[in-house]
Amino acid sequence: MELLPLPVIGWLYTIASALALALGAVLVVHANRAGVHAREQLAQRRLEDSLLFGIWLIGLAGGIGLLLGKAWSALALEFFSWVLIGLTLFSVISRSRAIRGGDGTPAKALRIFNLALFALPIIALCAATILSLRSEAAIRTLSGS
Repeated sequence: MELLPLPVIGWLYTIASALALALGAVLVVHANRAGVHAREQLAQRRLEDSLLFGIWLIGLAGGIGLLLGKAWSALALEFFSWVLIGLTLFSVISRSRAIRGGDGTPAKALRIFNLALFALPIIALCAATILSLRSEAAIRTLSGS
């Protein structure tokens, strides 16, 4: 696997994290305006949503830090990448268990294939990021040597 350039990683994670945070904020505002039932559901998921916002903030900070050449950014982005891999796998497992046909039989292979198409690029990008951040060149660049 060829290593990704540090500026590409920095911009990718900065933009993706900023978009995820903006979308999350829009969804929270929309849920607050949607009515009592939506606000109750939002209140029940307060802890999970706060943790997700925190994780995406780590991704944003890591991306910006990498663009600025800060040594701590590699640790932040590696942590974010491992968490994103875990969350992606958890999502795929829970969704694949929930997929059922109209009569309760297991889903068609196409739906499972669609889940794989969603998950594999995310996991591959995270793996490439981790390997790139652990490379000697990245360590030298970020340590200022």
